[in-house]
Amino acid sequence: MRNQGYAYTSRISRLEEGRLLLHHLATLYRHTSPEHWQLRLDNGELTLNGVTATGTELLTTGATLVWRRPPWTEPATPQHFELLWEDPHLLAVNKPGGLPTLPGGGFLENTLLHLVQKQIPGANPVHRLGRATTGIVLFTKTQSAAAALSARWNKPDVEKIYRAWAQGAALRDAYEIRTPIGRVPHPKTGFVWAAHPAGKPAYSSATVLARGQSATTFAVRLHSGRPHQIRIHLASIGHPLAGDPLYGPGGQPFDHLPGLPGDGGYLLHAQYLNFPHPVTGEAVHLEAPLPAHFPSHHAQEARKIE
Repeated sequence: MRNQGYAYTSRISRLEEGRLLLHHLATLYRHTSPEHWQLRLDNGELTLNGVTATGTELLTTGATLVWRRPPWTEPATPQHFELLWEDPHLLAVNKPGGLPTLPGGGFLENTLLHLVQKQIPGANPVHRLGRATTGIVLFTKTQSAAAALSARWNKPDVEKIYRAWAQGAALRDAYEIRTPIGRVPHPKTGFVWAAHPAGKPAYSSATVLARGQSATTFAVRLHSGRPHQIRIHLASIGHPLAGDPLYGPGGQPFDHLPGLPGDGGYLLHAQYLNFPHPVTGEAVHLEAPLPAHFPSHHAQEARKIE
């Protein structure tokens, strides 16, 4: 599908003061070469403080940089979602694998946000799932619900339980994982989130649902909300998600043939979401059925996590 194009706007920070514009673009977006950025500049796609940029400008703090990206053909994605539950304030859907939650990485209209907003224009997601991750995504339909849920999303009374299929036979039945998560270098994107001793605190609890000789099915409850937390945390205890192209043992990105954060191949499903309604206070219990291709051993045991 070819979209309508998009204008990306950013403000120059104090730390970027004095940089050459072309150098700034090539440094900030390492997946695009300086030569490619110069072509975009030559095509008149970028402005600095409203003036068409050439790339030779020196940046000043507070300047407004706009890249008006022409229409492009987006990668194909599923064009459907399952409605799980709805009331006047909230909307919960079951996201299929391969569909990004939000725009980014070459996706603009082929996203869950765009599909949902075609039906309910004011709906906005409270959280996001990775492109390959399936399961519950909660949307708000009113400002009051959005404000209340945003403030409470990582509180103990919001219970988020995922199903994960991981490499290796787990030696224990339960794990409390507190590996910090921070930025580490990555050759394709500049950086990715990964296990890092100086990173931000993160907390997950994982319970074994089923184990075989070479794989374990976990139910994982999130107590914090760091990027790629489950993928990183299970990898950090020696059980990377089976088929994950990015994270290996230790919770670090692979050195060889490095994958990208949005690449698929793994099985991770946001299965249960329990929370007090932000407006009525009533208990809300949501469940997204497992995808047909997901191992289904002990499907009901995930409810028993405490």
